[in-house]
Amino acid sequence: MSVFNQSRSRVIRIIFLVAFIFIIAQLFYLQIIDGKHRQLAAMDNAVFAKVDYPERGIIFDRKGRAILNNTIIYDLMVTPSEIKGIDTLDFCNLIGIDIEEFKQKVLDARYKNGPVRPSVFKGLLTQDIQARFEENSWKYPGFNLVERPLRTYPFNAAAHILGYIREADAKDIERSGNFYRQGDFIGKTGLESYYEDVLMGQRGVQYMIKDNKNRLVGNYENGDFDTASIAGRGLKTFIDVDLQQMAEKLMTNKVGGLVAIDPKTGGILAMVSGPNYDPNDLTRPNGSKNYSKLVLDVTGPMLNRAIGGRYEPGSTFKPLGALVALDEGVITPSYGFPCGGRYTLCGHGKPACTHAGGGHAANVRLSIANSCNAYYAHVYRLAVDNPKYKNVKEGFLKWSEYMHAFGLGVRLGVDLPNENKGNIPDTADYNRENNNRWTSCTNLTLGIGQDKMLTTPLQMANAMCVIANKGYYYTPHFVDKIDGETEDDSTLMNQFRTRHNVLTHISDTAFNAVIEGMNDVVKFGTARVAQIPGIDVCAKTGTAENYTILDGRRIKLPNNSMFVCFAPKENPKIAIAVFVQNAGYGGTWAGPISRLMIEKYLNDTLMKKSEADLERISKTNLMPAYFKRLQYKEDSIRAFKWFNTTKDSVYIKKYFRALNTPVKSIPNNIPFPKNYKIETLAILPIEKYFRKPATQLLS
Repeated sequence: MSVFNQSRSRVIRIIFLVAFIFIIAQLFYLQIIDGKHRQLAAMDNAVFAKVDYPERGIIFDRKGRAILNNTIIYDLMVTPSEIKGIDTLDFCNLIGIDIEEFKQKVLDARYKNGPVRPSVFKGLLTQDIQARFEENSWKYPGFNLVERPLRTYPFNAAAHILGYIREADAKDIERSGNFYRQGDFIGKTGLESYYEDVLMGQRGVQYMIKDNKNRLVGNYENGDFDTASIAGRGLKTFIDVDLQQMAEKLMTNKVGGLVAIDPKTGGILAMVSGPNYDPNDLTRPNGSKNYSKLVLDVTGPMLNRAIGGRYEPGSTFKPLGALVALDEGVITPSYGFPCGGRYTLCGHGKPACTHAGGGHAANVRLSIANSCNAYYAHVYRLAVDNPKYKNVKEGFLKWSEYMHAFGLGVRLGVDLPNENKGNIPDTADYNRENNNRWTSCTNLTLGIGQDKMLTTPLQMANAMCVIANKGYYYTPHFVDKIDGETEDDSTLMNQFRTRHNVLTHISDTAFNAVIEGMNDVVKFGTARVAQIPGIDVCAKTGTAENYTILDGRRIKLPNNSMFVCFAPKENPKIAIAVFVQNAGYGGTWAGPISRLMIEKYLNDTLMKKSEADLERISKTNLMPAYFKRLQYKEDSIRAFKWFNTTKDSVYIKKYFRALNTPVKSIPNNIPFPKNYKIETLAILPIEKYFRKPATQLLS
């Protein structure tokens, strides 16, 4: 037994001896023979890895003009482990921050990117700060400047289309599988986001030698270890920047959306969302402050209403309803309806019409020209009550298929993020609300573009393309070509080059009846304002009632103004949809805006009368008045939340109307009861905490 134990003990000793010899040999190799680790340690102290950020790709309009370009600005980078013996106060004074902010930024850099990797300390330096730092950089080891290509917008236009870039946050980095690093910029919205992989390029690294005063004095190893950055590739778009600028001018001080498309390609010529903003405001050194202001603005300047705003299409929908009924065979182009001024066949006399005399709805063409509500309420009922379907639910499902074919109630797939699909209601909606019992009278106002129907300006412009092309469309998109297009790029772009023959089975007879009716709208109907000498325009006006809830009350607002059109009638080259909130009748504002767009695009110039209209419309302020009240409420709620969190009363002072009410009289803590919703109201001297019960707010 003892012999066995001696043998096992000897084996264990041998194992330990071999392991010890192996470790010693490895240490000898690494420290004496290889020396690599000593070099790396020396590099940490003497070599700076300067990231070479690539230029992002340039975006061009249809005529080859750069509408999004690059310039150079500098970021101040920090490597926390290299900060040694600097005069912190002097440094803070130089770049305009306080010591607390300095400490927080260093901690953030250490936490986000580690102590030995450079992180952005202060991005997008002004030229003044950049120059001062360069003169004194030797005083501040651990800090270096890095060039950053900055986006510029030479035409100050197309903010919602082009989008913006910002530094990649933790979620961006995680989603990319750590491909992006702290300090990298990434497209957040618009084409910048959708085509990020094309525009971004590839970062490079340049290894620079530092002297004992932290100055960069040359390339390490003659640049053998450097990697060159690769610039991003450019995009050629369908955008006509002249048309885009004019459209933005027309939509100044207005809320709504505008979209203009080339029906033959699906190329978007112009797109505007109002209110708008200057894209350069987000790229300058004070871009973060400007971004915060825009985000907190209740008018929603950051929302792209052209693809995200949801509106009842109203009478602009009627040409689509006519085509459905014609294709289903429930009417013919000569079908007439004896409208006496309102629709009475559902027993309640609604909807009413603007015409009462006989003959204004004697056929499809006249019904469109005169925009007869009763006619299209009845036409809708004929379509969903079609005898070839078992019941109204089956008929409604078929009608919904037509709507989706026109591009309503679905996302079209435009090359922008955050497209809204609008709403075409489902049978389940009506089953739930009506205990599974409903008829075509339940939702007959779908026939005039109301009830639960909601569309985006993009969808309605695309629907005009379907009519203009007599049944087909291309997915609306901005980008025509990608520089140096690859096979992967072609896969991305093929979805925009595929023709969708969604309604080509509808007869030319049916399309011609609708197109002639839309042409009559301009000749002698509600869209005469869209007449242009020498150009046959086809159009349809629309007006929809509008309400909002403010201070617990339902308030009637001015009607939404809508206009859809295409031109010329033969071989159409442009299709447009314009929605202007709270602007009255469709022909009052949306119609003239559309006319100017058509004239500018097709004639490349404006008549003197049109130039005067351009100035008049652009200077007209149609911003809804209730936004001021809503902004006041939102700002006051934030102010009081800030007070409750920080006890800082500076932001709530202006919400006290009574000058004799001192802020110091406010309790140290204003609690939020469970059954109350905080709302700042018009403040009276006797009101102390400015609250209403939630039940009152919701009444």
